[in-house]
This record gives sequence, structure tokens and C-alpha cells, in this order.
Amino acid sequence: MEDFHVHSNYSDGEFLEGMVRAAEAAGLEGIGFADHCNVAPRDRMEWVRSVYGFNLDITYDRRRRAIEHVRAETSIDVYDAVEMDYDPRDEAEIREFLAEAEFDYAVGSVHEVAGANVQVSSQFTDRPEAERDRIVEEYFDRLVSLIESELFDIAAHVDLVERTKPLRGRATENHYERVAHALAESQTVPEINAGRALTDDGIVHPAETFLETLRDHDIAVTVGTDSHAPDEIGGRADFLEAFFDDWGLEPVDPPALE
Repeated sequence: MEDFHVHSNYSDGEFLEGMVRAAEAAGLEGIGFADHCNVAPRDRMEWVRSVYGFNLDITYDRRRRAIEHVRAETSIDVYDAVEMDYDPRDEAEIREFLAEAEFDYAVGSVHEVAGANVQVSSQFTDRPEAERDRIVEEYFDRLVSLIESELFDIAAHVDLVERTKPLRGRATENHYERVAHALAESQTVPEINAGRALTDDGIVHPAETFLETLRDHDIAVTVGTDSHAPDEIGGRADFLEAFFDDWGLEPVDPPALE
């Protein structure tokens, strides 16, 4: 099994070499570094890049040299990828950057809707029920746009709103059907993401009902532990291997690697 979604010190993860060693120890055949990147020109996103240091658009060439170094020291495959925040207003900038950088593959994700990070519960706790429903609706609107853009090989954690208690349980079968139909017409594949699978909440993306919908539409899936530290990789990889066995799923590679 390979893991196509981990992070390194080039965004919000730990040192790249340590992540590779942990993947080796976990028995993985490959590891893909998909560090966060945002190329939106708006002031707020420039502020986010400054505060959190998500500057892979500037540092990807330096990271590429580091990846080439660890490739020479390991027997497993090491992929040079990216996870990009998607906003339909930024499609031209994203397309230009991906063409310039020529990553092995690209992961797309939706983290922000209506100026709020959908993973931050405090931003939604005091909002009316109808507004929370609207946020979830906008999240899935944006996810469908991400898929239809054909910019990305992988759609990451396709029901991210489930991590956030004020938004959890508000997605509907109609949302899942819309995403499944978009994926059926696209080269983009969703991942099974274990980033919260071993926490108290035990959240796997996509949720069981969503995954059933994807399976009903014969949508292929790929693998992402979403690990940010070496000690996360082994446990999450073991969980995903068992998860795929339990569901009778055969993960696929990102389309760019096929």
C-alpha cells in the first residue's frame, strides 16, 4: 500500500526525512508529500500564508531537492505532490501554478467557505441552524466545482465538515449524489482519509453513507493518511489497510501516476 497524502515541514508537518523513515517502518511501498499551498491573490489568503507559512508556491523547488535527496536513501517511492486550497475564483492562478511546478500529482481540498474555516467549531457555534445548513450547502457546491475544474488528481477529505460538531450530520444524500455524479464524469478520485480515524471522534472521510453512495456509482478511491508527524503514519496506514479489506475496496493510484 502507498500513502498519497502526508505533510512535511514545508507546510504544517514534521521533517521530511523522518516521515519517509516512518513510512518505511510501516511497510508502505510509497509516500506522497502533499504539502499545503494557496495561490489566491486576496489579502486574507496572503495573511494566512504569512501566519501559517504555507508557502510551497515559493519553496517547492527547495522541497523538490530534499525529496530527490531522500529518494536516493530509500527503497520506497517518494512522490512530489501538493495539496491546494480550492476557491473557484482562483482557478486561473491554480492552473498556472500547477503547469509551472509540474508536481507528480495534485490534491485539491476545500477548507474555507464564506470566509470561515470549516474545521473551526468556534466559528459556527453561535450561528443559527439555517446558516449552518447554508455553510454545508456552500461547502458541497465548492467541492463539486473543484471536481468539475479537472485541476486535481485527488479530492481530499470530501466531507471535511463532519470534523466540526456544529456542522456535523447536516450533509444529505442529495449532497453525496451530486458529488458522486461529478466524480463519475471526472478524472479526479476521492481519497479515503484517516486524518481523524484514530481520535475519539473516529471520523473517516468519507462517512459510511457517503462511501456507500460512491460505491453505488462505481467511484474509485485512493489512500491518504493525512499524517503530519512520523508517529501517525504507522497506525493510520494499518487502519486504512484493514478498512479497505473490510469494505472490499481496491485503492487506485492518482491518475497522473497511472
